[in-house]
Amino acid sequence: MTFLHPWVLLLLAIPVLLAWTAISRRPGVVVPFDHGPDPPPRRALQATLGVFDMVPLMLLATAIVVLAGPQTLQQPRRERSLTNIQICLDVSGSMTGRNYELAAQAIEDFTRAREGDAFGLTLFGVEQIRWMPLTKDLQAIRDALPFADPRNQPSHMGGTMIGSALRFCRRNMLAETDSGDRMIVLVSDGFSADLGGGEAFAIGEELADDGIVVYHVHIAETGVPADVEDLVETTGGEAFAASDSSRLDAIFRHIDRMKPARFEPAGTVPLDEFGPFAIAGLVLLGLHGIGLCFARYTPW
Repeated sequence: MTFLHPWVLLLLAIPVLLAWTAISRRPGVVVPFDHGPDPPPRRALQATLGVFDMVPLMLLATAIVVLAGPQTLQQPRRERSLTNIQICLDVSGSMTGRNYELAAQAIEDFTRAREGDAFGLTLFGVEQIRWMPLTKDLQAIRDALPFADPRNQPSHMGGTMIGSALRFCRRNMLAETDSGDRMIVLVSDGFSADLGGGEAFAIGEELADDGIVVYHVHIAETGVPADVEDLVETTGGEAFAASDSSRLDAIFRHIDRMKPARFEPAGTVPLDEFGPFAIAGLVLLGLHGIGLCFARYTPW
């Protein structure tokens, strides 16, 4: 057991010193009776009176201990380990319509399954837009999705440059995170024009060196482009192809299982322990009340 204010325990010297005066008290004045023998000593009564004299001092000691703030041994506490997730969303012309609707619904469901993590949203085509920085307010991510529709984007977002988009996400991730896991979910339906000549492996190694894992969701009837798959696997992630809502839901559930929420020790929490002392105080208070009825000290 520990105490929040241990210095208060020094005040216990007061009831201890007063207890000595009760213990060392001499018998009171004996009332003389003419022609009568000296009364025999009543040691049992003297001990009883001494006990009841000590009760107020024990009450004082109990109050001092309570004021010191008794605490039990600290109980371990666990907190969710933060995962920083950037959604890198393709808003090129080919994503217009059904593809974007499928992607937006799957992303919305994914954010609901990952409450407690931090999400960011980056839109890309030929250029990139940092649509939403990392935030734990996942409703803000969901509210932003209708405005990110490819039909609302300027003309220079019409192409697909995955390599530049991932480098853009990497810079943002490094600037905005200092703890927790880092993950990018790339959602696209096209082939990239900037991953040839070994760029896929170079970008993958850059992301892997910074502890960023990339998962790719390819929304198309065709298979995942080979260069994108190479990039993703270099980071330790996986690439998936999907063309309908059920397959997309299954992919995002799979990603959720691959990167489950982790809980780590986050220090300890001291617990107040007033209960035993409160009970002891009530018992002592009851004894004091009983003693006032018949066991009070008088000097004669």
